[in-house]
Amino acid sequence: MYQAIKVVVKGKVQGVGFRPFIYQLSKKYHLNGTVQNNLNGVIILAEGEEGQLGDMVDEIKNHPPKLAKISEINIHPIPLAHYKEFTIIPSRENGRAIPWIPADAGICEQCFEEMMDPSNRRYHYPFINCTQCGPRYTIINRLPYDRPHTTMKDFPMCHDCLVEYEDPLNRRHHAQPICCPDCGPTVTLHAQSGEALAENQSAITQTIDLIKQGNIVAIKGIGGFHLACDAYQERAVDRLRLQKKRPQKPLAVMVKSLEAARDLCHISRSEEDFLMSPEMPIVILKSKRGDGLPPNISPGLSTLGVMLPYTPLHHLLFEDHRLDCIVMTSANPSGHPILYKDADLKHVRNICDYTLTHNRKIDFPIDDSVVQCDGEHPMFVRRARGFVPEPLKTKSDVDRMIALGGNQKNTFSVGSGDTIVMSPHVGDLENEEMIASFEKQLHHYKEFLGVKEVKVAVDKHPQYASTSIAKKLKGKTISVQHHHAHHVSCMEDNGLNEPCMGIILDGTGYGEDGNIWGFEFLYGDAQSYERLAHLKYTPLPGGGKSVKEPWRNAVGMLLYYWPENGKEVCMKLFPEREKEINIMEQMIVHQINTPMAGTCGRLFDAVSAILGICPISTYEGEAAIKLSDYMNGSKLGCTWETYPFNIIRNSSNQLQLDLSPMIYEIIQNKFQQPITAIAHKFHATLVSCCIQMVLELFKDRPELNRTVVLSGGSFQNVFLAREIREGLQKEGFDVYTHRSVPCHDGGLSLGQIIIAAHTLAGR
Repeated sequence: MYQAIKVVVKGKVQGVGFRPFIYQLSKKYHLNGTVQNNLNGVIILAEGEEGQLGDMVDEIKNHPPKLAKISEINIHPIPLAHYKEFTIIPSRENGRAIPWIPADAGICEQCFEEMMDPSNRRYHYPFINCTQCGPRYTIINRLPYDRPHTTMKDFPMCHDCLVEYEDPLNRRHHAQPICCPDCGPTVTLHAQSGEALAENQSAITQTIDLIKQGNIVAIKGIGGFHLACDAYQERAVDRLRLQKKRPQKPLAVMVKSLEAARDLCHISRSEEDFLMSPEMPIVILKSKRGDGLPPNISPGLSTLGVMLPYTPLHHLLFEDHRLDCIVMTSANPSGHPILYKDADLKHVRNICDYTLTHNRKIDFPIDDSVVQCDGEHPMFVRRARGFVPEPLKTKSDVDRMIALGGNQKNTFSVGSGDTIVMSPHVGDLENEEMIASFEKQLHHYKEFLGVKEVKVAVDKHPQYASTSIAKKLKGKTISVQHHHAHHVSCMEDNGLNEPCMGIILDGTGYGEDGNIWGFEFLYGDAQSYERLAHLKYTPLPGGGKSVKEPWRNAVGMLLYYWPENGKEVCMKLFPEREKEINIMEQMIVHQINTPMAGTCGRLFDAVSAILGICPISTYEGEAAIKLSDYMNGSKLGCTWETYPFNIIRNSSNQLQLDLSPMIYEIIQNKFQQPITAIAHKFHATLVSCCIQMVLELFKDRPELNRTVVLSGGSFQNVFLAREIREGLQKEGFDVYTHRSVPCHDGGLSLGQIIIAAHTLAGR
């Protein structure tokens, strides 16, 4: 029977070759009609035999384009219009703007083969792309995603590209960044002075020579400038660290192939899948001993951040086989925004020897994504290129709400209807430049989504930058407790709505009692929460200075736990700090700039300092990261020896975790046992005390829901996340970890916006 249907497809269906895909299906199933983009998705009007229409819909559902992600398909019968053919018609700028803004995608296999084919007109062209790969998010000015709304509008198509663009059977049909050497962007190599030295293939060849000679070259990529040097040249790496002011933080490397990555690291199936995915993130891998790389790539760690070439330009740098592995790190000085504009070149040239740049503008800067895998459990360390912006559906009404996230590893979230769009990783809001970058990106998202905020969710910390930013916005401010936001972020990430327990382990968060929280056992949902238990507080002399100097955490704990002989122990552990220890003793006694804190991050800092692993941090989390690295060689399924600890009740009958017996024994062991053994026992103790605390809480409150979520930055520690999850599962609990957003403060804005929505609904 001949009939007509209207199909509305929502999700990530723009910038992924969806309309050409539908056109090809129309030919395959002998259908007439139209296909069109609007702000809500793709609209298909199709006429044909009932069975053929059904086959088309089935193929849309089951075999969409590789980059597409369908969230919803609506099908309605409509009257016949008696179309004579099937056509792709121009986009319409209507519909409620809850779009899936297309993400940037790594070069596809077909484009790579064409680029390496001497007979192809795009041979060695560093901007080759099609509907399945290339820049998207970073070049868009506004929606819908059409060439005039991108930075590619500066490059009129040549005749040959226009023919491909308009041919519905060509894989570059409506590929908005389509270009070739005759009409597209070009690359240019510049000296530090700004003098142009070479263009196009000659520029790339000379760049390879310069990197091999030990130079640092700034390379403009999809989302900003990278600093690149030969990863095998220790002096070049040292110089790069000096220029970037990054003495210890690990540097990511780009390797020419998966085989080259296997030479350096152990790679599981899930890690391989991430490396080879269209998103092509940096994947944190376990290094092989004797990999040949200098130790200053990833100092003090047994892991290596690895990515494969994800742009045509990257592949061309490796094409003549003279380079195997290059450092590829963002060109901005540590703690400052991504450098991505031509105007930034003056800053870039101060920290490199040469620049390899191009004339395609970047509208949206973006960092490389970073992931880590624990078996089949992937973990986002940084959610950025390739993964954002991906709207998240929610059952909460988040319309016209904005959540500003935290101060560290910031992301923000914007709500429209029942959809949340999270920003990519912004960074730490610790200076004017970072705050200005945050505000610019937030404005861009509001414009994209057509959102004029009514409510703004912020962290309760009165000194966070987000508090002052919120005052500039028009909506009413709703303050959200830090760890409650972590709890709800993990719940939302897993589609949980019923009240549950949350174990929240992180570095610092402003508590309801004015103290610093970070080792929390909460129970509740987005509407409300109850603090059931926490780590016993100890003083943090110097406040924020203790975060950068972990030895101060240790001294604070020792002087507090053992007022009689703690000072003597401090002098033995840190003999060079005698003067400071005397001052800190008085600070604690007189409560001068000494907040009380009970956090997992500061506990790791203290133990790391006691063991001599990291008394001074040069980057956020360094002490904890280097201490947790001792667990990378640990065997699965072992029974671990633990230190003693106490679960006590305070004057309010609330359970507290007292780890002073563990700290005492760690100090004794330091002078008798290898650090590896102590680190293993410390980690095992944290796992044991978390499980025991949960069991004690459920003994008191057996009516509670036996679902547990794990959140907070300390759960980036793969051992803690795995062992606590599996230990609780053995006790009959349902345990959830983060899936789509980071467990650290990069996921905070998701929890904030959901809590704000429920706060309003409750009122």
